[in-house]
Parts: sequence; C-alpha cells; structure tokens
Amino acid sequence: KIIEGAFDGQNMQGDDQRMYPVPANYASKSKLIPGDRLKLSIAENGGFKYKKIGPVPRREVMGTVSYNDGQYQVMVEGKFYKVLLASITYYKAEVGSKVTVIIPQEGESEWCAIEHLVPN
Repeated sequence: KIIEGAFDGQNMQGDDQRMYPVPANYASKSKLIPGDRLKLSIAENGGFKYKKIGPVPRREVMGTVSYNDGQYQVMVEGKFYKVLLASITYYKAEVGSKVTVIIPQEGESEWCAIEHLVPN
C-alpha cells in the first residue's frame, strides 16, 4: 500500500486525512521541514518506509539553540522554531549552540531542521 502526504514537523498528514508517525531519526537525517511531500510504502508485514518526493522551497538561516517547556527550539530572527530532539543529539548541539537551520521559504512554520552546527 502506498500513501502520499505532507510532513508537519513530526508526522505525515496523509492525503487520506490520517496521521502517520515519521521516525525522528529519518526526519532529522533527511532534513524534513513542514510541507515536504512524502511517500509512505506499507509492506505486507506492516513495515513503514518513507521517501521524500517533493521538498518545499527552503532557506537557510542561522540561529541559537534554546530549551523551553520540555522542547528544544532554535531562535531565528526573533522567532522560536521547534527542532527534533534527534537533530539536537545527532549534531551534539546544546543550549547556546549556534546552528544553521532550514525553514520553509514561504509561509509560517513552527518547525525547522538543523543543517549544520556552527563551530565556536
């Protein structure tokens, strides 16, 4: 079975109006941001396999990692964007780290994806 949908920062909102969990490690390593189109293949044994099929236009910006209310965030241009814990641990970022992140080029987003950890 194949389902297409859009990434929302943590899950895929399927074109069938159902939510599908996207593994945080995959979302982090693939640098998914809200709006990216995904294809989900569900195997006969129930396994899920995601593939990015349509990235939204992006821009790279620099920000600073913070932590608030149990959620890592990156402050960019006066706005806080949520970031997956898997990205924080993969890049070994910590509160105060400077990072380059990817955000959608247009529209509002609550989420970003880390592109690089900026060395001190």
